[in-house]
Amino acid sequence: MSWVQQLRANEAICNRAPSAHNTQPWRPEYHADRIVIDVDAARSLPDSDPTGRDLALGIGAFVETCLIVSAELGLSVAAAPGPQLIPAANRYRTPFTIADVEARRVARGPYEPGYVDADVIADLEPGIAHVPTRDLAPDLEVADRWMFGTPPVAVELRDWLRLSPRHPRYHLDGLTDRALALSRSEAWALSAALRAYRVTRRLGLAALLAASGRGLLRYDGSVLVLLADGDDRIAAGRRLLRTWLTLARHGLAVHPLSQLLDCPATAARLAERVGGQPLAVFRVGHPLAEPVRSARRM
Repeated sequence: MSWVQQLRANEAICNRAPSAHNTQPWRPEYHADRIVIDVDAARSLPDSDPTGRDLALGIGAFVETCLIVSAELGLSVAAAPGPQLIPAANRYRTPFTIADVEARRVARGPYEPGYVDADVIADLEPGIAHVPTRDLAPDLEVADRWMFGTPPVAVELRDWLRLSPRHPRYHLDGLTDRALALSRSEAWALSAALRAYRVTRRLGLAALLAASGRGLLRYDGSVLVLLADGDDRIAAGRRLLRTWLTLARHGLAVHPLSQLLDCPATAARLAERVGGQPLAVFRVGHPLAEPVRSARRM
C-alpha cells in the first residue's frame, strides 16, 4: 500500500482537524505521488468569513493533522505550496501523536476561574497574546449582537447549526446542540428564533441572543490570540493546531470566539489591544463539564 493509500485509509482521523462552524472545508484529491488539498466551496463561509481567514486556518489545521498522522504511521511526507502533501526524505518531526489529535477539546460551556499558567504560555510557540476574559466581555456582546443582527451572517450560522438529533447531518458536520453546551429548551428556542429570523430580527433577536451570552467572559480567565506572522495563513493554521494540541496536553480546552474578529468594530479594538493582526481568538481553561466532541465526516 502506498503512502497516499495509507493516508487515505486514515482520512477519518485527519478530519478531526478544527474548522469554523465545523464545516470541514478541505477536499483532498488523491494522486499517485501527492495529495492536493482543495477547498469545497460549498463548505466555505462567504458571509461571516469574507476574507477567507477562517477557511485558510482550517485548511492549514488539516494539513498539520495529516502530517502528524503520517508521522505516526511511519510515512515520510512533507507539506508543499498548493497546499499539497508530497513525498519527503524524512518523517515529519513533531511531538504530537494521533492520540493528541483525538484528545483535543473544544468546550463552549462554563470554565473554572483561573488564568492560564505562565509556564503553559511559555510552552507555546511565539506569536500568542494573552487577554483577561473580563477585558473582552463588553466586546463579545457587541460582536454577538453584530453576528445575530447581520442577516447573511445569521442565516449562514443557522445553516450550520444541528440543534436536534433529528437533523439529517447531526452526526456529520456543523455545530450540534450538545457541542454548543445547550439545554434542550435553549436549543429549541434558538432553532425557533433562527427559523423565523425575518420576524424575530425585527423583535430584537440580536440583542436578546447577545444578552444570553453576556456572562460568558465575566470571570477571571484567559483568552489567547494568535497573531499573524507574515501573510501565509495556511502556515498560521498549522501553528494554531499545534497551539491547541499543546494546550490539550496541559489538560486545557479551548473555545473559539471568531465573532470578535468577524465584527469590524471589535476586530479593530482587539488588534489595537494586542498590538498586531489577530488571526484567531479563543478562550482557554478547564471546563466545568466534559465537552461533547463535534461530529465529523467519515
